[in-house]
Amino acid sequence: MKIEDAMQWKTRGSIVYAVGIWTMIGTYGYLKYTGRLDNVKVEVEEVENTNKKVFQSKYGKTEIIRKENFVPYSTRIFRFITSFTGQTNAPQDYVSSSNDDGDASNTHVD
Repeated sequence: MKIEDAMQWKTRGSIVYAVGIWTMIGTYGYLKYTGRLDNVKVEVEEVENTNKKVFQSKYGKTEIIRKENFVPYSTRIFRFITSFTGQTNAPQDYVSSSNDDGDASNTHVD
């Protein structure tokens, strides 16, 4: 790719970005002006199960349920990479334990 082509693509990308940002700002202004943005109320409903959260608004209801011994993917990837490097000074916020299925899962140590 030539320098001129790269400069053209940079300009095109900048134009697309600018149009997207101005569309977002214009939409926000329009919704504030018409008053539609003020009427949206979100209710967070606490449930006895600590792994379940319910978010309810005027237009819909969302339930988020996490598994009992859930480990984020970022933590899994971090541990996988550190297993190759042999780092022993990695943060140990979580301790490995086994559950009823026999597979290893991670629980937080307080």
